[in-house]
Amino acid sequence: MLVKTKAIVISSLKYQEKSLIVKCFTQSNGLKTYFVRDAFSSRKANQKIAYFQPLTILEIEAVHKNKGNLENFKEIKIAMPFQTIHSDIFKSTIVMFVSEILHHSIHEEEKNEHLFAFLETALFWLDNHDETANFHLILMLEITKYLGFYPDISEIEFPFFDTKEGVFTSFHGINSLSEHETNLFKKVISLKFDNAQKTFHVIERQIVLKILIDYYSIHLDGFRKPKSLDVLAAVFA
Repeated sequence: MLVKTKAIVISSLKYQEKSLIVKCFTQSNGLKTYFVRDAFSSRKANQKIAYFQPLTILEIEAVHKNKGNLENFKEIKIAMPFQTIHSDIFKSTIVMFVSEILHHSIHEEEKNEHLFAFLETALFWLDNHDETANFHLILMLEITKYLGFYPDISEIEFPFFDTKEGVFTSFHGINSLSEHETNLFKKVISLKFDNAQKTFHVIERQIVLKILIDYYSIHLDGFRKPKSLDVLAAVFA
């Protein structure tokens, strides 16, 4: 089947000497994996590889056989050229981290247009703003809405958050955050991208990030701690 769709690059892996295996989150079909033959062998190799940097948003024409095998691109172009994301060390580190989060979170070849639209809008915001230190925290929490484990905030006034049940409680159970951790978590819930400046100190941001990674680990089978976590911590120290 010939498909025309937007696609967000999740990861790319060099295969043998000249080729790439590229995982994309597509607007039309959810997660798809493509084989790019001779990505490193032509005169336009640098241009080709630039297409597959983390979280690049593409417009693609592709043949989807939907048989569980690698698919093939017919045409590729960049849908939304980033102006700052790949040249700013803070933003590029965030993007590397977020791409790993998505890599370990999205596993289904299933359309999720609402998640796609959210990610596209969020990346556009990141590219056009400078106060980005808490971007990845807000993004991780918002993504849980689309993956089905956003916290139940109906009783958010309670002092403890149970990470396994995803609810706020009046008592400190075995799976509960401490009262201090819960207050930090509540702060993230209250944030939007535009009102997140200077909300957390460095140590507080690290605590919140650990909470979110643990929360993902509890609710997503096979979720793994991103390898870029240490790089992220160093850049935002």
